Order: sequence, then C-alpha cells, then structure tokens
Amino acid sequence: MTTENKKELIVSAIENGTVIDHIPVNTVLMVLNILGLNDYEDEVLIGINLDSKKYSKKGIIKVRNKYFEQHDLNKIALVAPNATLIVIKNYEVVEKKSVEIPDKIEKILKCINPNCITNKEAIDSKFIVKEKDPLKIQCHYCEKTMTNIRFAE
Repeated sequence: MTTENKKELIVSAIENGTVIDHIPVNTVLMVLNILGLNDYEDEVLIGINLDSKKYSKKGIIKVRNKYFEQHDLNKIALVAPNATLIVIKNYEVVEKKSVEIPDKIEKILKCINPNCITNKEAIDSKFIVKEKDPLKIQCHYCEKTMTNIRFAE
C-alpha cells in the first residue's frame, strides 16, 4: 500500500438514506441533536475533524434509511449554513442540495424574551430573518431582535 492510499479515509457507503456534508466541526453534535438522531434506531455515522479542501476541516453525518423534510433542512441551515444534503437510493446519489436559511422561521426557535407571548401561552414562534450572515432574527410577536438562537423543544 502506498502512502497516498494510507491517507484516504474509508467510511462505509449507505444503501439508502441521507448524508449531511460540510458541517462546521463545532456544530456536528448540535445538528445530530436538533434532528433527533440521538434516538434514531438505525445506523448513524458521524465524522468530525475530517479534512476538507473547501473548509480545511469539516463534519459529516450519514443516516441510513432516513430522509429529511424542509422543516429539518431549515434547522440544519441555522447552525450549518454551508451544509450539503445528499440523498442516496440504491447506493446512488439521487439528489444533492445546499441548505438555505429561510426568510421566515416558524416553530423551530424559542424567543429569548421571557415576556414574549410565545413563552407564556401555547403559541408557535415566528421569526423574520433580518440578516443571514451573521444570523439576525426578529420575533414576529414581541419584535425582539436576536443573534443567539435557542431551539424550541
């Protein structure tokens, strides 16, 4: 085996499922948590601090037999705005797309204002994205502007 071959990282392919690639190293575990993959019953492969030509270091998550809805993609975009989602079927890539921060965020985040109606009553949160980089959002109800996000339970 040559030195070139020894450098190559081999991670098992998945027959069906989703690969989330180009995750910032410091948010891999957060992505795992916000997608509820801690309790997922099938195979979940996690790679952290992998070499990346584009970002120097990256994280990756491979999830067997799981496909994500737009709601989930919005969650990923909030913590990993440069992530790429790759859908695999029969070991073939059938779809590849970048996540994108939406203009409106509903039901995903929690307002940081303790007096906001969403923290006092059973009302779904709504936010308007004011800036995407760095992320700056405004609560639809109390108009509080936030740069730090908290996910709703």
